[in-house]
Amino acid sequence: VLVRSTPSRYTLTVDLGPEFQSEMVTIAAKKGDRLDIVADLWYLEVDCHHEWRIQFPKSDVDLTSAKATIGTGQLCIHVKR
Repeated sequence: VLVRSTPSRYTLTVDLGPEFQSEMVTIAAKKGDRLDIVADLWYLEVDCHHEWRIQFPKSDVDLTSAKATIGTGQLCIHVKR
């Protein structure tokens, strides 16, 4: 996961691979300013399941603003600060 920050937002980028589609990714906002991301390509047996837990600095993000897109196997998540 590549995390970039600006004064107004965080941008997280993950290269999943071209087989991954949006319905194969779950993103959950958790207590304590945390995002849990799970990507699962259920029909493959190798390199098909990935999990990340992203912990942001306390009170530095608005997780209700999180927006995610996926295109050509690249997941991009934007979260306002």
